[in-house]
Amino acid sequence: MAGRGEVVYIGGYTAQSGGRATGIVAARRDPGSGELTSLGTVAATASPSFLARHPSRPVLYAVNELPGGEISAWRMADDGGLTALGSWPTGGAEPCHLAVAADGGYLFVANYGGGSVAVLPLAADGVPGERTDLVEHQGHGADPERQERAHAHMVSPGTGHQPLLAVDLGTDSIYRYDLDAATGRLVPRAPRVRTASGVGPRHLARHPDGRRCYVSGELDGSVLAYDLTDDGALHQRGRVDASQRAGHVQPSEIAVGADGRFLYVANRGVGTLAVFALGSGLPELVDEVATGGEWPRHFALIGEHLYVADERADMVRTFRVDRTTGVPAPVGEPLEIPSPTCVLP
Repeated sequence: MAGRGEVVYIGGYTAQSGGRATGIVAARRDPGSGELTSLGTVAATASPSFLARHPSRPVLYAVNELPGGEISAWRMADDGGLTALGSWPTGGAEPCHLAVAADGGYLFVANYGGGSVAVLPLAADGVPGERTDLVEHQGHGADPERQERAHAHMVSPGTGHQPLLAVDLGTDSIYRYDLDAATGRLVPRAPRVRTASGVGPRHLARHPDGRRCYVSGELDGSVLAYDLTDDGALHQRGRVDASQRAGHVQPSEIAVGADGRFLYVANRGVGTLAVFALGSGLPELVDEVATGGEWPRHFALIGEHLYVADERADMVRTFRVDRTTGVPAPVGEPLEIPSPTCVLP
């Protein structure tokens, strides 16, 4: 055993994608200090750039962000060890995000290169089966380099009557789908939600109240605020800048704190974490904190701590979040780790 504490998993880019990671790294987290202690690479797999876990079974999932897209699954041990369960094709190139349905019945995958969403059924023990659907998005956006075609970047399953939301950077759209649980197929819920031209929507964060959500605009440096109705309709309330810093801002991860009071946005290019207060109006900037690197690709809120994976600085940095102000402050020394792209509690 690796001692007391919680296990955190870290994904990254391996040599197949120009990165320096060797697979999935496990780290022991001290809940008091927030410190991470590396347990080493626990799964050697190609470019596990995003990770997810089953809601009730000890199963970890990763995309393998390669031209021939796959997802892989492992059974998790208490000491952080992983036992391989297999790999399955996603039907599209460069899968970059995946998420499990709230009831644990299906796994959804966003194929960035393929501009598509894949569905894989999950058995009672969490092991994936053969793909049941692949929905390909059509169209393009205003940016000839980044939006030359569809690029699905995130899948966000709903609960209850809420649809699955698929965020597509290439078509400036958020697609809505209902899952036919009997067949494992996605039923489009028209119409798709279009952002302004050139936004390049990347990731979406749902508010705990279920009535709001927020989207990071990678290409125009924005945060979009939406009202989310009970029937799954999205109504945009407005837009704010993701950063006040000078430079080329590329927002990446976005998340709402557990109590719903604050919104956090990671800004690549300027190396910051922006903190917004959430009230009845648009998000209001509280502070913008330097992350210590240029390229904060992802972060995770765990308890009173926030962990930032900086892909280019080869580190995961720990912050303690002030419960009153919502502002994070760095603590301890960063965990040195090559090409990290995802932190999973």
